[in-house]
Amino acid sequence: MGFPTIRPRRLRRTKELRALVRETLLRPSHLVYPLFFHAGLTEKRPIATMPGIFQLPLSAARAEAKAMRERGILGCILFGLPKEKDPGGTTGLDPDGPVPVAIREMKDACPELVVMADVCVDEYTDHGHCGVLRRGRDGAMDVDNDATIRVLAEMGVLFAKAGADVVAPSDMMDGRVGKIREALDSAGYEDTTILSYAVKYASAFYGPFRDAADCAPKFGDRAGYQMDPGNAREALREARLDEEEGADMLMVKPALSYLDVIRAVREASTLPLGAYNVSGEYAMLHAAAQAGMLDLDRAMLEVLLSIRRAGADFILTYHAHRAAELTSG
Repeated sequence: MGFPTIRPRRLRRTKELRALVRETLLRPSHLVYPLFFHAGLTEKRPIATMPGIFQLPLSAARAEAKAMRERGILGCILFGLPKEKDPGGTTGLDPDGPVPVAIREMKDACPELVVMADVCVDEYTDHGHCGVLRRGRDGAMDVDNDATIRVLAEMGVLFAKAGADVVAPSDMMDGRVGKIREALDSAGYEDTTILSYAVKYASAFYGPFRDAADCAPKFGDRAGYQMDPGNAREALREARLDEEEGADMLMVKPALSYLDVIRAVREASTLPLGAYNVSGEYAMLHAAAQAGMLDLDRAMLEVLLSIRRAGADFILTYHAHRAAELTSG
C-alpha cells in the first residue's frame, strides 16, 4: 500500500500527537552544567566569549547548587582557576583549592546533586598544557605521559575525598583511567565513579573555554595527545581501552561536529555515554542569534536533541539552565 492510504502526516497533525510519538526526548535530567570557580574572585566575572557564563567566586557555590536542583538539573562538572600556577600544576593538588572547596560547599547545600570534577592539570600549569613537561626526542618540550598520570591519580583522590561523586579525566594521557581507578580503590573510594573523556578531539571549538579556564597553551598545541579530527575508528579503540581500564561512563567531546562518533561509540559500548556540547558550539549559536540569523531557543533545543538522538545519555552543556527551563514539566 502507498499514498493515499499511508499518510505519515497524520501523526504530525497536532502538538499532542507529535509529543505522543516523539522518539527522542530532552529533559532537565539529561543535562550536566559546567561551572568555573576562581579562587581569586569575590564576585562573578562574565566571560566575554560565552554570553551568560561566568567565572564564579567560591562563595557562589551553594547558590549555584540550589539553582540547578530547582531547575531539575541533576549534575554539574567543576573546573578550577587557582590564584597561582606553576610548571607542574601542583596547585591542583591543594585540598583548599577552588574545586575541593566548591565540591564541599555544593554537596553540603544539595547532597543529592551529582557533582563531577574535571581531572586535568591544564588549569593549574603556567604553560597551559594538560600535563607535566619534559624535553622530547627532537629537543622540544612535550608532555610526559607517565609523570602526568601520577599527578592525575592524586588529583582524583583529592576530589573524591572532598566529596565528588564523579571524577572526570580530560587529559587524554594513555593509561590514566586505570591509574586513577587503582588510586581511588587503594584510598577507600571504590564507590567513586570515573567518567572518562574517552574520545576528545583536538578541536577548534574549545577557544571560549580556554578563555573561561585561562588554560590556552603558551606554546604549540594539544594535537600530540588529543585525537585527530579525521579519525573515527580510533575513537572506538580509545573508548574500549578506557572501558577495560575501569571507566564507569564514557564521553565524546566535542559533540556537534562528532555526532557520527557518538553514534559509533554508543553502538560499541553498553556503558552510559555523555557528550560535551562545547564552548565554541555554545558561542556560535549565541553569535548567530545576536546577528538575527536564527531563533536561539529553537536552535539550542534542536542541537541538544541531535546529540541525544545520536546516542548520548546525557549532555554537558552551557545551555543547561535555559534548556531545563524550556523542557521541564
